Amino acid sequence: MLSNINRRQFMKKALAAGTTLAAFPATIPGAAHAEKGPKVVVHPNVNNLRVVGITDPRMTTAHNPVSTWATQEQLVSEAAVWRNMDKLANGLSEISNSTQAWQRIFIKPPGKTWADTTVAIKTNNIGRQHTRSAVMAKICHTLTETLGVAPANIIIYDACHGRSMSEKTAFQGLPENCRIENKWGGSTARTGIPAPWKNGRGESKCLEHLVNGSVDILINIAMCKGHNEKFGGFTMSMKNHFGTFDPWPGHMFGGADYLIAINKTTEILGEMEKATGRVLFPRQQLCVIDALWASKCGPGCASSHQPNFLAMGVLSPIVDYIVATRFRGEKMGWQPNLEMANRMLTEFGYTRSDLLSRGKIIEV
Repeated sequence: MLSNINRRQFMKKALAAGTTLAAFPATIPGAAHAEKGPKVVVHPNVNNLRVVGITDPRMTTAHNPVSTWATQEQLVSEAAVWRNMDKLANGLSEISNSTQAWQRIFIKPPGKTWADTTVAIKTNNIGRQHTRSAVMAKICHTLTETLGVAPANIIIYDACHGRSMSEKTAFQGLPENCRIENKWGGSTARTGIPAPWKNGRGESKCLEHLVNGSVDILINIAMCKGHNEKFGGFTMSMKNHFGTFDPWPGHMFGGADYLIAINKTTEILGEMEKATGRVLFPRQQLCVIDALWASKCGPGCASSHQPNFLAMGVLSPIVDYIVATRFRGEKMGWQPNLEMANRMLTEFGYTRSDLLSRGKIIEV
């Protein structure tokens, strides 16, 4: 069990795991594409190239594709969503017992108890499409009931667009004392941004709680919307962190580089070994795509479709590439900008040939 080991034991155990993608720490050389740099690996227990998805009309009780968040809240079947999120955890971890599956996905920080662990959940609160309460509540109840995280140590935020989130997107069904912290102070702390943005010599502002290391685990719950072609024509888990970092540089020259670079930072990936850039302990441990409702347009528009779809993975560029090409592109007919989508792979050390099952979503 990872819950009772110190950092050195954690590293030794993970390195001994012996699986191709679960090797830890979090970068491994890419033999065929070494010029692209090391392959980023963020999780020792879960295949980092594995993206699971589920489509189930029973997750909603009526068909109303163009609807407000409040209406969607009334139509969601919490029981079906929770059941399917357990199935996704089973499929992602490759464990049939859902309790054990969640325990494999979430890794306790060395030297802390679960009750001492601080978990931040990044939600997307721009425009009219927001995370549904059933999705958010399932994650929060899993943290508290399955792992033992104190509810007061769970913080839901959007540092850019979260100003009135606790009032206008008041998530229901959360464990008592979970905190909806709106902007949580906003993106105010300066930190270095790696290449490719400004060749790794630039700085930007980020959420202070991530810069100072007070957040142990980061969970990324993203929507499934369209966006500018320079971002791939979509916004999901990677661009969700425009609400963690100052988004303004992303809308200037070099915005695509900025999008990629902020997702390579210590603030997102976790504590890194300075000499090699290897992640010593993963911070962002789970990415969820809430596509119960979705849209080709975005980011501020209303939903246009009701796919009743959810997806999970642990490495955000892999999650975004596979969902963008297979779900948005093939299933919904919303073709992404493949040049940018491919960069999401190559900048993190991968190509399409590295992906599982030719880059398909693993349906559970």
